[in-house]
Amino acid sequence: MAQHDLIIIGAGPGGYVAAIRAAQLGFNVASVEMEEQLGGTCVRVGCIPSKALLESSEKYAELLDDKSLGKHGLKVKKVELDLQAMLAQKDAVVKANTDGVNFLYRKNNIERYRGRGELLGSGKVAVHSQDGERTELQARHIIIATGSSVATLPGVELDGERIISSTEALSLQEVPEHLVVIGAGYIGLELGSVWARLGARVTVLEYMDRILPGMDAELAREALKVFKRQGIEFRLGARVTGASSRDGGAVVELEEGEPIEASHVLMAVGRKPNTEGLGLDNVGVETDERGRVKVDDRYATNVEGVYAIGDVIEGPMLAHKAQEDGVALAEILAGHAGHVDYGLVPGIVYTEPEIATVGKSEEQLKEEGIPYKKGNFPFQAVGRARAMDRTDGKVKVLAHAETDRVLGVHIIGTRAGDLIAEAVAAMTFGASSEDMGRTIHAHPTLAEAVKEAALAVAGDPIHM
Repeated sequence: MAQHDLIIIGAGPGGYVAAIRAAQLGFNVASVEMEEQLGGTCVRVGCIPSKALLESSEKYAELLDDKSLGKHGLKVKKVELDLQAMLAQKDAVVKANTDGVNFLYRKNNIERYRGRGELLGSGKVAVHSQDGERTELQARHIIIATGSSVATLPGVELDGERIISSTEALSLQEVPEHLVVIGAGYIGLELGSVWARLGARVTVLEYMDRILPGMDAELAREALKVFKRQGIEFRLGARVTGASSRDGGAVVELEEGEPIEASHVLMAVGRKPNTEGLGLDNVGVETDERGRVKVDDRYATNVEGVYAIGDVIEGPMLAHKAQEDGVALAEILAGHAGHVDYGLVPGIVYTEPEIATVGKSEEQLKEEGIPYKKGNFPFQAVGRARAMDRTDGKVKVLAHAETDRVLGVHIIGTRAGDLIAEAVAAMTFGASSEDMGRTIHAHPTLAEAVKEAALAVAGDPIHM
């Protein structure tokens, strides 16, 4: 039986980062992963390939926009889509990232075992390979980092061809004639945007009466207007009761209204933790009503020596949150003070414009009775945004009405995902809106919108 200091089941963002950090801290680490490629859903069939397609499809949409290009004095006579080349570019990006994780494993002497991991108790894990072989490992510490998978709805059966998940939506071999997206969250809006740019008719169905549930409502309303201008159709307050393949296409059934016919249906209503088949019952690891592993503030389960991180525990199902979990736990196991501030996990929708958020929304502040002030600043008033012809959106800063401490920052606009990093850093160190407003920002940059929104909290923006 192979002996290690630490066994990590799962090699996604949480698992592989935990493995690398633990190895850096001197642990002999074993990594158990079923897939041939390392990196998990995010690197293989999630974050990375979707961003590659978003980037490529945005370039294509830009070339088709004669009005926008004309402003820059550019004329393009003919634009053609080579979907296979675009998909090949996406696959090359994925390979570069998975190869990078492989390199880091070798660099840090992490032992990789391919197969399904199963807890056996007493610090033991069985690895079941695809060819039926079984290998037993033993370690003092075991981390569950198996991530999440697509959640479905009753009456909706994924077939991988017409009724698809995000995995299949990243590799469609032709542009759908009509793509119906069930769910107006991050995944649905990103992949809906990709295929809408490439020529598909896209209809988004959302059970709630708004898009982006949980995000700041003011930003969500503005985003809805922008997406509608881009040609995406929305039906809010739509409860889906079923979806099935039919006559070379698909049909979506609704609680109210006529069925919707489509060429493809994308299920994007969220994700569920991957905890089945891990042998949690073998050792008595407790889970909650949503199937997530219960842990304390040090990521420990109720079973000694067994820990869990990432999408299998409570919290946002985001790759960067899982990575921070992994670093924190590795440091805790090494006797250091690992810590993650879960109030400052940014969320980003990588559409165009991008939507980024961190901290409290206005709705949350009102619900919690926290007095606040807010400052808004539009990208339309930012010189760099005008030069880029990317003036949709704004920055919104929320600060405590008495202390001026920044409580939330919400951005809709080009490169919002990059701009939000400043807000996360400022809030991590307890900055006030005045601190942010008095910080020198280079001119001309998009980041000036953040400075001006911070100044606007006190009613003193310079350029508005």
